[in-house]
Amino acid sequence: MEEKFDFKNLVVLDLANNHQGNLFHGKKIIDNCAKLSKSHSLKAAIKFQFRDLPNFIHSEDQKDSKNKHVPRFLSTMMNWEDFKSLKEYALNKGMLTMCTPFDEVSVDKIVEMGFDIIKIASCSSKDWPLVEKVAKSGLPIVASTGGLTLSEVDDLVSFLGHKGCDFSIMHCVAIYPTPDEKCNLRNISEFKSRYPNLTIGWSTHESPEETTHIGLVKALGAEMFERHVGHETDEIKLNAYSSNFNNLENWMIALNRSEKLLGSFERSQPSEEEMNSINSLKRGVFVKRDLKKGSVLNDKNTFFAFPYKEKHLSSGDFKEGMVLNNNLKANQAIPLVDVSIDFDEEISILKKAIHEVKAMLAHEKIPLTSDFTTEYSHHYGIANFRKVGAVLINLINRDYCKKVLVQLPGQAHPSHYHKLKEETFLIVSGELISKLDGKEKVLKRGDTLMVAPGVWHSFKTETGCIFEEISTTAFANDSVYRDEQINNLSSKQRKTIVDHWGRFQLDEQLREAKINPLD
Repeated sequence: MEEKFDFKNLVVLDLANNHQGNLFHGKKIIDNCAKLSKSHSLKAAIKFQFRDLPNFIHSEDQKDSKNKHVPRFLSTMMNWEDFKSLKEYALNKGMLTMCTPFDEVSVDKIVEMGFDIIKIASCSSKDWPLVEKVAKSGLPIVASTGGLTLSEVDDLVSFLGHKGCDFSIMHCVAIYPTPDEKCNLRNISEFKSRYPNLTIGWSTHESPEETTHIGLVKALGAEMFERHVGHETDEIKLNAYSSNFNNLENWMIALNRSEKLLGSFERSQPSEEEMNSINSLKRGVFVKRDLKKGSVLNDKNTFFAFPYKEKHLSSGDFKEGMVLNNNLKANQAIPLVDVSIDFDEEISILKKAIHEVKAMLAHEKIPLTSDFTTEYSHHYGIANFRKVGAVLINLINRDYCKKVLVQLPGQAHPSHYHKLKEETFLIVSGELISKLDGKEKVLKRGDTLMVAPGVWHSFKTETGCIFEEISTTAFANDSVYRDEQINNLSSKQRKTIVDHWGRFQLDEQLREAKINPLD
């Protein structure tokens, strides 16, 4: 279910009936919406609402109805030609055009007029004859979810997905205006998690003076936003949930500010200003007594104290076993150039990988029991693990086998085949570039790849990737590598297998492999 239309960062400005049935008044609203959108660099769509009123409203209710909406709809009625004129006017002002139909005739008019986007209103989201008609329109769809249970939202998402529609959904509360305690903004996070391939938006009906909501929904992951807009005059008063142009500009300012505040999901490199601030507060490492060149540093001959001296060893950099390269006097700070690190770099590489793999699994909310083994594959040596390697978490190995494989960004796994094992990969996160029998394919979340015995295959990732392997029983020495150099290595030379994460087993395992490389 891949989106084709770019719904992200779309601001929908709902004209609704605020044109008051007057072409000139409608253009006035569009003029100001277009001006403000451009001024604040926002991708905006003006949204209309279509009702084929002579048929939409029952004949017996045309003149005398107890329904409060009927007189409003009739008093603001506009003919199709005027709507078309407004739609073209919005396009000429550089805005996208969007429309909500409330009946089947209106769907046809939307298609006929060439609108960019079609909307399913909350009140129509269970109107299956109308939803079916919208699904057949071929237009990108935005669906509101006000008044729906989570199960009913599932129904709507499943239906539109099954029909092959290009669509997004909006969290919405159909109370006008919506009080704070009814907003349920965390629904946006739930939708983001539940429908990861969809753009999730917020269709707002809170007080038009309110700008708090827009920052909160942005932080919760909303990427599309809708606001009712209108133009107030001495004769025309706006409803309690429609924004005038001053309200709208304040709302746009708040939206852009929230984007700046939130920044990126990527952890950025700290600025010089931030590092200066951090360094001004951290502790340095000092020697307790006179020490000679070659002394091994430990807690008996060093101490930590504030303030830290620039280009010297900090408490965070200190490791027992460091060796002094020069003589130092008591109480002297230890210059960075005067220490060398005497610890096993290979162990450090694999221990660092543990932290990264755990973080990737946690990010994807993948649970593991305490009963598993971890295999660190390093076919060209641990020093090259970040280029050629993988972490295999072995969960089950009976008549069937279940593993979770994690590759860090930039890692590759060399070409090989299995003599006995048949396996299927299921991509959980990231992208995996597979090569199966010489044919390369990019696998994404949800994709599968079946590998039969005797078939050459390899894989790599640029993004980092987590994937499951479901296979027949895994046997030792079942893999044959295209590179004979790997085939000639012992099992311990090309892989390190430990219980659980094995953080405290790595030292022993690696040293044993060096002492007995052919075991």
